[in-house]
Amino acid sequence: MRHALLLCSILTAAAASAGVPETMDPGQIPYYKLLTPGIASAGQPSSEALPKLAALGFKTVINLRMPGEDAPPDERAVVEGQGLRYVHVPLTAASLSAADVAAVEKVLDDPAAAPVLFHCTTSNRVGAVWALVQVRKGRSLDAALAAGREAGLRSPVLEEAVRKLAAPKAP
Repeated sequence: MRHALLLCSILTAAAASAGVPETMDPGQIPYYKLLTPGIASAGQPSSEALPKLAALGFKTVINLRMPGEDAPPDERAVVEGQGLRYVHVPLTAASLSAADVAAVEKVLDDPAAAPVLFHCTTSNRVGAVWALVQVRKGRSLDAALAAGREAGLRSPVLEEAVRKLAAPKAP
């Protein structure tokens, strides 16, 4: 029990040192979850929250939403206008690919990118990509799926897409 409390204290301190909130008003950034001290998963930030992302401590925003989804049309401009890096990797359950995962992983692995706000509409696609990043880092599929669910993965269709992409390729 003491170890769990110590770990919780360490993680809380690390989150504070990363400069991003541990929790967020769901009306501003829905489905917000601090995954690591430098990575937060989320749903679509509101139009009111977008101009505040730099003040909240973020340096990079990764958007997984497809063009044309009901989102602020000027998200890139608002994010970049704050001096933040904006990365758009549009995907769906049907289009999710190893290249998409690699593009996201490259940003997440870049220490200069952190802290990162990693979002889609409801954090469902974020959870799928997060699970695949975990598999690429050597976690078992079960552990990776659990991490993906923590990040927002809820869709059976997306979970199946994760399973297919994570399956070992036949020689």
